[in-house]
Amino acid sequence: MREKAYTQRFPDSKGYFGKFGGAFLPPQLIEQFEKIEQAYLTIGNSHDFIMKLRDIRKHFQGRPTPVYYAKRLTEHVGGARIYLKREDLNHTGAHKLNHCMGEALLASYLGKKKLIAETGAGQHGVALATAAAYFGLECEIHMGEVDIAKEHPNVIRMRTLGAKVVPVSFGQRTLKEAVDSAFEAYLKDPENSIYAIGSVVGPHPFPRMVRDFQSVVGIEAREQFQEMTGNLPDNLVACVGGGSNAMGLFSAFIDDPCEIYAVEPMGRGAKLGEHAASLTYGSEGVLHGFNSIMLKDDAGEPAAVYSIASGLDYPSVGPEHAYLSSIGRTKIATANDEETIRAFYMLSRFEGIIPALESAHAVAFAMRLAKEKPFESILVNLSGRGDKDIDFVTENYPPEAYM
Repeated sequence: MREKAYTQRFPDSKGYFGKFGGAFLPPQLIEQFEKIEQAYLTIGNSHDFIMKLRDIRKHFQGRPTPVYYAKRLTEHVGGARIYLKREDLNHTGAHKLNHCMGEALLASYLGKKKLIAETGAGQHGVALATAAAYFGLECEIHMGEVDIAKEHPNVIRMRTLGAKVVPVSFGQRTLKEAVDSAFEAYLKDPENSIYAIGSVVGPHPFPRMVRDFQSVVGIEAREQFQEMTGNLPDNLVACVGGGSNAMGLFSAFIDDPCEIYAVEPMGRGAKLGEHAASLTYGSEGVLHGFNSIMLKDDAGEPAAVYSIASGLDYPSVGPEHAYLSSIGRTKIATANDEETIRAFYMLSRFEGIIPALESAHAVAFAMRLAKEKPFESILVNLSGRGDKDIDFVTENYPPEAYM
């Protein structure tokens, strides 16, 4: 008898990928999360739900997004052929709308009135505000003050779409604290609201739900790449903070003979506090209701982290990424700030595509990998566009320095 596909086997019924995952919840949320899981397993697999989501994907989001051969960048770098899965062309400019529309559709079936979430780079916030507007729901987005200043264009977009943006002023005032703040808000009224988690993190069933909603990226890319080339890609590359865009791409290829690279932000250096490379330097621990690999300080608490990309500035990683790394199915790679900025400008100048700083980490590593594997192909998930980052990059890293 043929073994079930990987995504049908993982996670298990308790939400575990090996030893990673689970649901570590305060008592008042256990029942709510069980209801969400049951709704996802029943409503989320119903014919009506699936057809409605497919209609949204096609007529509202503009899917499928294309796979694109980056010919001029490939020639400039020399080596492997570099292809891009163009999630920057998904409505709102990033992959985030894939799971936000799914979560919001599920919330509407459950009779919820309000969507609550965190955001770092602002792309999840914009996507959720868009979904809330589509379904006529209230929306509250928690965002660290550092990221509000850094990602101002996305803050304006969220407010224009009708969302309430809640500044988070404690701790490092970045993504981890935004998650803390959003959880606290959700605890106050779980009956009428839903915490629409923005990545493949959090308590079960969210790592599975978000992966499944994002799997459209990999399903499309697999078919498109084979149609274009007659083969599967030799290498897959995606940036990883929490890891939703990466799991979206990787999930369709886990059972295939492809090398899979999860690219973490190395930031300014290898010292704790200078990067957010959880899988590279972290150890097992529980954060925000799930067990995974996380960066810890001397007291064993979540460490201060840094990334030039606000969406990667998180001290842990999705449990499925921790599992895939632990069994050797994925390889962990890194890109530092300098490499990322250079890739940001190279892709812009050679292909006319301005990437998000998050996505530029993946492009940077792909450019490095291409030289190591000159006769192979590399498929990069270009998870978002760089409109939100333009002001920050050009003010701090002048274009003329990267000519």
